[in-house]
Amino acid sequence: MKILIIDNEVHLRTGLKKMLEKHVNEDTQIEEAEGVKTGIAKIDLFNPDIVFLDIEMDDGTGFDLLKQINNPKFQLIFTTAHNQYAIQAFKFSAIDYLLKPIDTDQLKLSLDKAIGNISKNDISKQLSVMLQQLGGHNGDERKLVLNDKQSTYFIKLSDLIYCEAEGPYTKFYIKDMHPILISQNLKDYEEMLTPHNFIRTHHSYLINPSKIKMYDKADGGALILEGGHSVPISKRKKEFVMDIITRHL
Repeated sequence: MKILIIDNEVHLRTGLKKMLEKHVNEDTQIEEAEGVKTGIAKIDLFNPDIVFLDIEMDDGTGFDLLKQINNPKFQLIFTTAHNQYAIQAFKFSAIDYLLKPIDTDQLKLSLDKAIGNISKNDISKQLSVMLQQLGGHNGDERKLVLNDKQSTYFIKLSDLIYCEAEGPYTKFYIKDMHPILISQNLKDYEEMLTPHNFIRTHHSYLINPSKIKMYDKADGGALILEGGHSVPISKRKKEFVMDIITRHL
């Protein structure tokens, strides 16, 4: 296995390399680069399986580097100081990231996930979703990437009907597709999707209001969504939800 660390700070590269060496076997090769130009050259020569990529570097950003790589084959893990805007883009595209200073346990989780996904080849599509999110593009073509154990899905937000909590998991109901169960809680997706007009009608449900077809007043009230799905409205949320749906029905 080959791992490449791209970061403009020498002590951070050195520290991350030492942390990685505790979790990989002796046959693993770990190389370093300090910026966009050297990173691109190293990727071409070294052909890494996994890249740890800093965002802010002296000669550009990690995003600048990625835009210059044709059809990347490696697994990607961003390393970054807290940048909520960038982090939202990572979440939308299901691209992994680590916050600096890097936590050993989080590093082990990210590394194990990347190793397990080496055979997958979805990174180009995921990067497209990430760059779309960073570019602030709206409209029906905006996508959300969902990963389950078998597959990676690229879902248009306009096709997403609603999300339902199932314990620590979230089930996605999507137009013309079977439901998809993802091992991430509903609160995480609420934070991601609320800026895109999705609303929480109940502690277990997050809906796309453009999919509302009818308000059913029986039994305390429920929303009938596209596809005939019925979603409850909690008493605490009712006034807020009713205000929203009057603008969509």
